Amino acid sequence: MADTAQSWTARLAELGIELPPVAAPVAAYVPAVRTGDHVYTSGQLPFVDGKLPLTGKLGADVSDADAKAAARTCALNALAAIDALVGLDSITRIVKVVGFVASAEGFTGQPGVINGASEFLGEVFGDAGIHARSAVGVAELPLGAPVEVELIAEVR
Repeated sequence: MADTAQSWTARLAELGIELPPVAAPVAAYVPAVRTGDHVYTSGQLPFVDGKLPLTGKLGADVSDADAKAAARTCALNALAAIDALVGLDSITRIVKVVGFVASAEGFTGQPGVINGASEFLGEVFGDAGIHARSAVGVAELPLGAPVEVELIAEVR
């Protein structure tokens, strides 16, 4: 099925994936805002059932594989925020992904970690999931999370 005719909700169902409830903000912000034809998500942490199953830094406490899976969870949480605001099926393309990786000194594998989000978005959206991206190493993230991801999506 062509990406433009695709129901993203149906695609998630085909993949056996359910959107989680929108993660409650941990400070003074909203999960997502729309301006014009774009939705910007706030940074999403890898919450599962309201909890962080993993904390720590890459290159010290957290494996690359675990962090890559956490980045995927962050992207899923971002999709939940978009769905709650405008509906998942209103997405026409993912424009940009920004990923932050809590990194111990000397860790330089941030792009590989954020591939967890990028590859997931490609799996869901196909060509409409091809996006620009930044993968940034940081000293600390909120609540000790190893990774945080935000999305910009174009919508109808």
